[in-house]
Amino acid sequence: MSIETKAVEQKNDDEMKKAAASALSKGDYLWMENLHQSIANSVYQSAVWFDQFFLDENTEQSKPRTNARIRIGWEPKARDWSEIDTRFRIKVKLPHFKDKIDLILSDDDELDQSNLPLDSPKMHQEGNEESFAAAVRFTHKKDKNRLLESRIGISGGDIFVKARHKRRYTWDNTHSFRFEPSLYYFLDDGLGAKLLLEYDYQLNKHSQLRVNYSIRGSEAFSGIRWKHGFYQLTQLEQNSATILALKVEGERNGEKGFLIDNYTLSYRYRFNALKSWLFFEVEPFLEWSEQENYTTTPGIALRVEGFFYKG
Repeated sequence: MSIETKAVEQKNDDEMKKAAASALSKGDYLWMENLHQSIANSVYQSAVWFDQFFLDENTEQSKPRTNARIRIGWEPKARDWSEIDTRFRIKVKLPHFKDKIDLILSDDDELDQSNLPLDSPKMHQEGNEESFAAAVRFTHKKDKNRLLESRIGISGGDIFVKARHKRRYTWDNTHSFRFEPSLYYFLDDGLGAKLLLEYDYQLNKHSQLRVNYSIRGSEAFSGIRWKHGFYQLTQLEQNSATILALKVEGERNGEKGFLIDNYTLSYRYRFNALKSWLFFEVEPFLEWSEQENYTTTPGIALRVEGFFYKG
């Protein structure tokens, strides 16, 4: 056999191996694409069905827009290795209301794309209680720096109404201030309110410092809950970012007077991999909790998050 023939055969073998590897790789990820398409279609068809109830007779139905977010996490820490965290949020824009009304289904009413900790307005709710929320949101005014909205729905088995106003002020292209008061009423808990203040400073094109303070209270809670947050947000690459965070939270005017019940120091690394809609997070943290006599409690959070959208 000539050297030329051997070279041709070797080249053909290499091409066949590459083709087989490529086919195997596509097969490995095919189930992910099927899962993504199945969830996206299921949410979309439910939105179409719901929107039909508001369709005028003899009017052609427009296509709604759906966005679902599902997150699964394992958050082991010293003395507790069984902490499993799951979150989902489904948002449907109803076209026959000119995008003024959204239907929101979630197990965390204040879940936000910023991935920074926000508080649920339901004060007495414990971690093991049902927290599913379903609400219809009315957007009264929305632009780049202002949002005025209201909601009516059910959360944790309790009917509620809520109004929220958000304003953002920016100057010198490096400073930003956010002012966000909200008022809510639960049938069981009565009247409540929350105020969030936030200041952002843009260090450079890829890094930002953030300081926020939130305070909230209701008739069902004897004191006032508060939280301080200090963050450095850094965009590493187009598909990865980090958040260095220090959080301090507690209460005042309660049965114990002024109390700091938890300190948390964490470093979160978030990146996009495998698919454009799939994100991963690794977040080591240290906690100093009043329940543990402020002893150092190390832990780590491992999360997977998927986005499913259509329309």
